[in-house]
Amino acid sequence: MADIDRLTEVIEPEANALGFDLVRVKMMPSEAGDGGMALQIMAEDPATGQLVIEQCAALSRRVSDRIDELEEQGDVLVEGAYHLEVSSPGIDRPLTRPKDFANWAGHEAKISMDKGFDGQRTYKGELKGIEGDEVLIVDAKAGEVRLDRHQIHSAKLVLTDALIAATQPLDTSGADDIEEEKADD
Repeated sequence: MADIDRLTEVIEPEANALGFDLVRVKMMPSEAGDGGMALQIMAEDPATGQLVIEQCAALSRRVSDRIDELEEQGDVLVEGAYHLEVSSPGIDRPLTRPKDFANWAGHEAKISMDKGFDGQRTYKGELKGIEGDEVLIVDAKAGEVRLDRHQIHSAKLVLTDALIAATQPLDTSGADDIEEEKADD
């Protein structure tokens, strides 16, 4: 398995060089159905909180070139074949960094705790923010709870009307130039 910390150490400067913030680096089974693995990179443009296709492509090329360069020097970051997937975090984005828990306070979130966590494993409710390393959430069952950020397995925003209203739209430049054609009956 790949060392995510090492991959992040390599990928983050490449994202930063393009003006992007790295949201998450994750190895996961490939969606191609070939039994392989995928190196998933999520990043965002701080100005918009997302990436458009051209930005994803630029980051993909840059990261691919850097990984190839390191492998040529004998530093193999990922054993075996894998697919590189670069994407924007989307509206129901994962919450991975302390600033994510702060920036998205007031919205509904779902948090799953690591195995071995002493207590309820899944929390869903209004995210209240972060204090130090404690994430605050008002869960429907447990009420207001404080969760150690380092014991969180995964956290993401829940798609709601309020979240949609608060999220900046994707780049729509050129949308007015689309011409519709009527189909012949």
